[in-house]
Amino acid sequence: MTTTDQLQPPLKGSDLFVKALENEGVKYIFAVPGEENLDLLESIRTSGITLVLNRHEQAAGFMAATYGRLTGQVGVCLSTLGPGATNLVTAAAYATLGAMPMLMITGQKPIKSSKQGLFQIIDTVDLMRPLTKYTRQISNANTIPAKLREAFRLATEERPGAVHLELPEDIAAEMADGGTHIFSASDARRPTASKKSLQQACDMILAARHPLIMIGAGANRKRVSQALLNLVNATGIPFFTTQMGKGVVDERHPRYLGNAALSAGDFVHCAIDHADLVINVGHDVVEKPPFFMTPGGKRVIHINFSPADVDPVYFPQHEVVGDIANTIDWLAEHCGQSKDHDFSNLMEVRSAAERHLAEHIHDDRFPLIPQRIVNDVREVMPEDGIIALDNGMYKIWFARNYKAYDNNTVLLDNALASMGAGLPSAMTAAMLYPDLNVMAICGDGGFMMNSQELETAVRLNLNIVIMIINDNAYGMIKWKQDQEGFTDFGLDYKNPDFVKYAEAYGATGYRVNSASELKPTLEKALAADGVHLIEVPVDYSENKRVFNEELSQLTCQL
Repeated sequence: MTTTDQLQPPLKGSDLFVKALENEGVKYIFAVPGEENLDLLESIRTSGITLVLNRHEQAAGFMAATYGRLTGQVGVCLSTLGPGATNLVTAAAYATLGAMPMLMITGQKPIKSSKQGLFQIIDTVDLMRPLTKYTRQISNANTIPAKLREAFRLATEERPGAVHLELPEDIAAEMADGGTHIFSASDARRPTASKKSLQQACDMILAARHPLIMIGAGANRKRVSQALLNLVNATGIPFFTTQMGKGVVDERHPRYLGNAALSAGDFVHCAIDHADLVINVGHDVVEKPPFFMTPGGKRVIHINFSPADVDPVYFPQHEVVGDIANTIDWLAEHCGQSKDHDFSNLMEVRSAAERHLAEHIHDDRFPLIPQRIVNDVREVMPEDGIIALDNGMYKIWFARNYKAYDNNTVLLDNALASMGAGLPSAMTAAMLYPDLNVMAICGDGGFMMNSQELETAVRLNLNIVIMIINDNAYGMIKWKQDQEGFTDFGLDYKNPDFVKYAEAYGATGYRVNSASELKPTLEKALAADGVHLIEVPVDYSENKRVFNEELSQLTCQL
């Protein structure tokens, strides 16, 4: 770490804080401020940072985390003390489990003298400790630059995640001494894996009969995408993705076998079962397991920025730890095609999966079945269009059936898997990439958890389409309830009129009344500026037919 020559004159703590944020390249702060943040708010007002005012702290946190996911830089969110801070808890877990760099700034009552007793006061620092990589209270204005630099360093250092700083009201108003340094970012490079571990991985790949590449969330970066494409082309090894690894390599590639949207029993698991070596690029056990390892089973190479956590379902026999792109570049250059490789069975699985996924995509039933919904969305979205999925049954359908053509064009969360994240994530994408088509895909349950952010989207003049897949219930839990033999109970509810609800916020609302209406409605909304909400009734009877019955019959034949 080095310091710049930015020796500061005496500054109010909040001014010094904002100058340090600007030095880190912060462009946006997603916020629901309170009275304890007023000095900081004033300092932001006179800075070059844009304040994005949200309607709930959780949504502000989701937007900041998605900013980190899409840019690799630290997304920043702001709340007051007490209930404002507790509303950031879910977003903190979302960012940490999803490896998204994010800084949470929370306010606090004066810590040197306070006349309000314990009103609204909780120990926010300790509250955040199990959910973050770093959490501190700032108790002296002079320490602001050092604490903020350390927070940014840890937020972006592998494995990225959430950090937290508490800025009490009196420290924000306190004058820092003249000559305080603002610290510049370190130019440290990620370490490269050792030559010995790289060569051992190469030897294992060449010795395998049926190797298979698995692509996870940690590979969802531009340099890794090109390196992986080179590796697949150089070796001919087929690949599949986890849910959060979608799009790292264009899924139209002839060696793409599918997505492990389920943990077992799908077509891709037939390929996994047949493989004698799985080359795991960028996946860790935080994301729901795409397959289960067993003692004496297939061998696994772990390629990631950090070592593997030992887990009963994941215990790789070899680890290549270091910058993923550098590792994959080396393997692509040194591990060519082997005459011993046999991919015939794996490609048979691919053909069977492709036939299965093509079924019912033009089905005219209404309410619409998931296969038709996914197909129509894929047909209208351009190659670089971004879909942001909330959490629900439709997420599995989109992970399996929707082919992603580029990295981070399918934003979903399979780590915390929190409902309510789809709309805020899409809003961040629309802010960052105003020239791209962006669509939030939400269930009625997940949408209503942060639906108030419609006002934020309209106020920010975002161009965004929100598709609500409506079954008037918590559909995924109903499927599980039925799957486990329980009586249908406790999961149905009523919804508002979504068209009127959208219009009340100044957005445009649509309701699809037949299968044939979906595609033209999507095209109309995507072609127009502004915020557009489309309600799509869904028939989830396909869940049981496909996942409980059909897959078990089809995959056992492979």
